[in-house]
Amino acid sequence: MKILKSLGIIILVIVLYLCFWPVEINPVLWDPPVDKGLIGDYTPNSNLAGAEIFGIGDGIGPEDIDVDKEGRIYAPYEGGRILRYDANGENPELFVNTGGRPLGLEFDADGNLIVCEATKGLLSISPDGQLTTLSTEANGVPFGFTDDVDIAADGIIYFSDASYRWAIKDYRSDIIEHIPYGRLIAYNPKTGNAEVLLENLYFANGVAVSPDQSFVLVNETSEYRIQKVWISGEKAGQSEILMDNLPGIPDGISSNGKGIFWVAFPSKRKEIIDNLAGKPFVRKMVMRLPESMQPAPDRYGFIIGIDGEGNVLHNLQDPSPESFSPITSVEEHEGYLYLGSLTYEGFGRIKAPD
Repeated sequence: MKILKSLGIIILVIVLYLCFWPVEINPVLWDPPVDKGLIGDYTPNSNLAGAEIFGIGDGIGPEDIDVDKEGRIYAPYEGGRILRYDANGENPELFVNTGGRPLGLEFDADGNLIVCEATKGLLSISPDGQLTTLSTEANGVPFGFTDDVDIAADGIIYFSDASYRWAIKDYRSDIIEHIPYGRLIAYNPKTGNAEVLLENLYFANGVAVSPDQSFVLVNETSEYRIQKVWISGEKAGQSEILMDNLPGIPDGISSNGKGIFWVAFPSKRKEIIDNLAGKPFVRKMVMRLPESMQPAPDRYGFIIGIDGEGNVLHNLQDPSPESFSPITSVEEHEGYLYLGSLTYEGFGRIKAPD
């Protein structure tokens, strides 16, 4: 009886903790679109199988990858290090240490590496490794989670602030809460001004400028969709949904400069997340659980190539438990796709489809 009484007390304490222990998040009701699964343009395949893996042992989480004019490969890791590899993905050397968590990378016309530093804002790193902070706020609101970046031909830097409310260490809270704290921002290097182009985004993530410089695409991770924001022409300043109800959770997006935008999915849709959309109190309880017990993505390699109208041109997957995943970014360079991951050890490379 004493054992049963003790067990009952333990269960009561757990229930009280899960139900009433204060947490900062305030989840809201939302109505997710019905997940149609991997059908049609998203039919499962093994086209990503066989990707080469580089950087094993060098660190965790090269979230985005970029290549300079000399073919050298740059990868940002946990702890702030950005490593530079030769064109074969070998001989790593320390390019710079930001002291935080570098994520999105993009070279400007002068060879400076523009970095979305999750904890420090928008940075510029010169070819010799000199670090300059470009911006830490827009419209008077500090960046909370500087995420991905692309640069237009006129030098304007477009980037995302995934959440001005939640930092990278609390990214799960933003997704579970489901309140649009994300922003798409344009930074003008000539004036030093950062302007919010689109706000109220649900975890603003990947950013890509179109080859004709007429629009920018931005992924909304927790809404399973891609927005198109016009930056020139008659529609300048307007936005529209390009793709909705995606079968995966979109992260990075990039342009190959030839009409294809590569979209990375770290995971397929998680049924439990959609099922709890109408149960905000339960979601709040979930955030009281240890992180190891919270919903997590399954290992599944998944990227697609789309055109500017949202048509799926390429569908590359790898369902193997040993796949390079979760994939958080895709960058095309000279016939290869470079694959980044926020949590995987190393980065991947595979030949781009014809």
